Amino acid sequence: MKPISMFYGCCRRSKATILAVFLGLTVFVFAQGPKPNDRAASASASAATPVPVLVELFTSEGCSSCPPADIILKRLDDFQPISGAQLIVLSEHVTYWDQLGWKDPNSSPKFTDRQSSYERRLAIPEPYTPQFVIDGSQSVSLENLHALEDALNKAKENAKLPIAIRDVSLDPSNPTVVRAHIAVAANVEKHSADVYVALALNHVESKVLRGENGGKQLVHVAVVQQLTKIGKLSNGKAFEEDIQLKVERPEGLENVRIVALAQDPGPGKLLGAAMWKSAD
Repeated sequence: MKPISMFYGCCRRSKATILAVFLGLTVFVFAQGPKPNDRAASASASAATPVPVLVELFTSEGCSSCPPADIILKRLDDFQPISGAQLIVLSEHVTYWDQLGWKDPNSSPKFTDRQSSYERRLAIPEPYTPQFVIDGSQSVSLENLHALEDALNKAKENAKLPIAIRDVSLDPSNPTVVRAHIAVAANVEKHSADVYVALALNHVESKVLRGENGGKQLVHVAVVQQLTKIGKLSNGKAFEEDIQLKVERPEGLENVRIVALAQDPGPGKLLGAAMWKSAD
């Protein structure tokens, strides 16, 4: 991990740049309908089962460049603009901004470490926010609109292992404990994979009092509260596990989503993903 002072410079953008990027990405999110000559292909893709694509956003409430990326992540989640893909989004709040005026209440060293692991694997010189990581194998900055679109479309072309999340319920004797069953299909890769489960809050609002975003009311989607490795998927074998997750903000299941991932060790390339959340 680089010194805090180095991160501080890499995340700052002019207001004009942030606005231009935000407007450009907003157009991208809303302009993903099929072209007239692509209608047949689009209909065929819609009929097939969408391919899960994992979109991780490394962000912080202390970074003034991050709110546009937070909004884009929410719109990707809400509108699902990539035909043939199920975008599974996760918002992971890092800690290295916490010493610069505002401690992000959703930040965790685990997410900082996860981002650093990606940087080493993807040969990125230093962590920065906001950063999108697509399927554990492609890094995209907020300023590169076409790279984000290309990465999402490229990721949906990769076949994924089927994963199921079943029997989700609150423990009757302890409403802060969520129980579920995770099932991953047999792994055909020539090496083992790690299986993770994330518990995230669908909607989080925060009034930032200090720092670069001081005075702003921020809205986040899929804010990860826990990300736990629950086991390994061996070559040629399936994986099943009953799990228990702790909900630190007891709200029932209405504001909770569970995401299960199979990834190359590292963490690395995504092999499969699934999401559960309560019906609206």
